Amino acid sequence: MNYSLYRESALGTARAIELRLEIEAFHAEYCAVLDAGLVEQWPRFFTEDALYRITARENAERNLPVGLVYAEGVGMMRDRAAAIANTQMFAPRYNLHLVTNTRVSDETADGDIVAQANYMLLQTLVEGPTTIHLAGTYYDRFRRQGGSLLLRERQVVYDTTIIANDLVYPV
Repeated sequence: MNYSLYRESALGTARAIELRLEIEAFHAEYCAVLDAGLVEQWPRFFTEDALYRITARENAERNLPVGLVYAEGVGMMRDRAAAIANTQMFAPRYNLHLVTNTRVSDETADGDIVAQANYMLLQTLVEGPTTIHLAGTYYDRFRRQGGSLLLRERQVVYDTTIIANDLVYPV
């Protein structure tokens, strides 16, 4: 049985390109903040009622809600960010997010923008080599608030069944 996450685009080419450029600018800022280690600023990219989840591809393809990380609402994200920022129980590291192949598939009647993008999270321990920490796809639902795009939902789907046990930072 095929459990593909692929959804055909419902948008015309011109509108899809226009929205893709805006979402790519969003990704650039989102990644710059996380890569700079400014984890406490991470929640500002989400609506108040947003959902953030990190899920294995196997679960996402079967539409199973089980996630490795689950945060419902910005309050949970702020708590997570504060805990990460104030608890250094792991070796110092640098993160580098790469986001590519942004694809916009829909713009709903209520103004949500449905998109996906591939990501790779590289991690360099201060005294070690750079490794691929996680790779997969973002499945996003954006909402425009105050003239800016914010994430209403981000499902981070990772491809591997074996992940590092130190997945702490937002992806």
